[in-house]
Amino acid sequence: MVEILRSEWDAPEAVALRAAQRAELDTRYATSDHEAGPVPTAESMAVFVIAWSEGIAVGCGGLRFLGPGVAEIKRMYVVPASRGTGVSTALLRALEAEAGSHGITRLLLETGVRQPDAIHFYQREGYEPIPAFGEYGSDPLARCFARLLHSGQSLENRSATPVKPR
Repeated sequence: MVEILRSEWDAPEAVALRAAQRAELDTRYATSDHEAGPVPTAESMAVFVIAWSEGIAVGCGGLRFLGPGVAEIKRMYVVPASRGTGVSTALLRALEAEAGSHGITRLLLETGVRQPDAIHFYQREGYEPIPAFGEYGSDPLARCFARLLHSGQSLENRSATPVKPR
């Protein structure tokens, strides 16, 4: 069973998961320069969560608030051994629930052309392709998506994994 818990940005498990994500992206894109804009920080991330399975941190994700009613999903990552097990879905549902609890009605995200698995996942989950936004506008490898959350019922017919404090 997967448990989604709130985390501090600088918690050791959060740092390790983000480092693993960076290493994977470095390999996929053959560069360590894959941040189109400012690097996320503890101050810029409104919410950060970690997925736990049998006491092991297996995934993470966060929200950066962009403006009234709008947030961006950042640093969503699942370790390769846990992909295809429902961890990604649990993380996304938890982030959507957190967004809804903060009055967010539109979620945005950016992934890249060399992450077809992520593109497929987000489209399957109801995220629609949109023009590149913000700092991603000049990045030819960026693929951006958005999903409207329903006011007062942010997860329309979607069961969320409750997010608990750690």
